[in-house]
Amino acid sequence: MRVVQITDLHIDESHEYPFDIDIRQNLRRILRAIGKSGAEHLVVTGDLCYRDGNTEIYRWIYGQLEALGLPYDIIAGNHDDTVMMAEAFGRRALLTGEEMFYTKKLGSHYCIFLDSSRGTHSEQQLNWLRRQLKQAGTKEVIVFMHHPPLQAGVPYMDDNHALQDAEQVQRIFAQYPGRVLVYTGHYHVEKTIVQGNMLLQITPSCFFQIDMRATEFKVDHHQIAYRVIDLSNKKVSSTLYYLRGSKKVVRDGLV
Repeated sequence: MRVVQITDLHIDESHEYPFDIDIRQNLRRILRAIGKSGAEHLVVTGDLCYRDGNTEIYRWIYGQLEALGLPYDIIAGNHDDTVMMAEAFGRRALLTGEEMFYTKKLGSHYCIFLDSSRGTHSEQQLNWLRRQLKQAGTKEVIVFMHHPPLQAGVPYMDDNHALQDAEQVQRIFAQYPGRVLVYTGHYHVEKTIVQGNMLLQITPSCFFQIDMRATEFKVDHHQIAYRVIDLSNKKVSSTLYYLRGSKKVVRDGLV
């Protein structure tokens, strides 16, 4: 089964061009490429909105994803409003309080979708995660979440925007007897990290990428990316594809 992950869309109001980037065009470009990729399922791992959750932005994204014609899953990031997002996408039934976490089988793999939109997880969600892993036995599991549960060697993000309960999540994963494949976004970089039984892959943003060496915020480049995850009974392979980002400079009201 071929699953595609995109993350950190940061879709803005239709008249905005943050950093002189046409973010909506970025998403259209990514979705066109996904439509030609042989994908069977799409996962969007948070930060759908630019700054804060916005119903109109969610509805626009919903229209774009529905037009793609692929089954898809969404989770919230720190720039999202989980409840607002769930309602706009018709997924209110997946809410537990103000968090949205759930499981699904993709191909032969058991997949867990977490909600780290507050930069942490409720005790209820962590206890639920423990139960899901216990039910999974020893099979290889896939986890989709917004925040990486490990320090990633990206100073600006590690120092200022890391997952607050990362150590708790690490302990839960470490206690699982099988392998845990974790796919995240949030950091706007490409990274692969292995720790114990956990393989973490951080997927670049659909907005811009940050300088992973800088201690202060700095944009590295404006290429955008999506990740293709090929699942089979015997192996999992993952490939990143980069596309040119859409720059649009606005001056004196003219584009």
